[in-house]
Amino acid sequence: MIIDLNCDMGEGFGPWPMGDDEAMLDIVSSANIACGFHAGDPSIMFRTAEIAKRKGVAIGAHPGFNDLHGFGRRMIRGDSPAEIERMIAYQIGAMQAVASLAGHKVTYVKVHGALNNMANEDEDLALAIARAIKGVDASLINMCMPGLLMEKASHSVGIAVVREIFADRTYEDNGTLTSRKKPGSVLHDAEFAADRILRAVQDRAITTVSGKRIPVEIDTICVHGDEPSAVAMARTVRAKLEANGVKVAPFTIS
Repeated sequence: MIIDLNCDMGEGFGPWPMGDDEAMLDIVSSANIACGFHAGDPSIMFRTAEIAKRKGVAIGAHPGFNDLHGFGRRMIRGDSPAEIERMIAYQIGAMQAVASLAGHKVTYVKVHGALNNMANEDEDLALAIARAIKGVDASLINMCMPGLLMEKASHSVGIAVVREIFADRTYEDNGTLTSRKKPGSVLHDAEFAADRILRAVQDRAITTVSGKRIPVEIDTICVHGDEPSAVAMARTVRAKLEANGVKVAPFTIS
């Protein structure tokens, strides 16, 4: 069995760092690089892509709301689907250009934070994002949560997907992530999270906060890079998977 391990990174801004990207790039197989809207800037984007290239880590564009102050985790309403489509295309294009300067290539897109959550509950937003990805480069893959609107929208417009679950988040019974406003929604115990992920990969199912089991296809596992426990979490998850016969490597689409 082969599984991808990904991390959101490049999420500092100017002189302010966010997470230990250098250490994380020794552990993960794919890096979702912020594109300058919710976090990141051209220099951070370049540096992250350059290090990822050197360490054999795949890279994806990680676009979100234009919300530096809220780190892209605030719901921003009022933008039309057409405006969202252009916003996503703009950020993908910026990441592609900077990655090219670094000698690397963007192969996928993973939408960040509140915009991702909103798109999984709004078909028009999900379709706008899928159209943006296809419009920029139809070979790009959409990294999205399994069984929700983003996956369905991607299939409907004809772009490939990889299905993602989260090592450090809990789930509601409808398959969406538990709101960060709820206690316990973000996991910090690396061993607990790693055991939970191993079971999910072996069983091809996620378990919700109520104990409900939801069968899903799993191609990649995410650890959020901005948490203080992120590096330990990623290292423990990888070690647990490999100790149980699961190889960690960038995903491929046949």
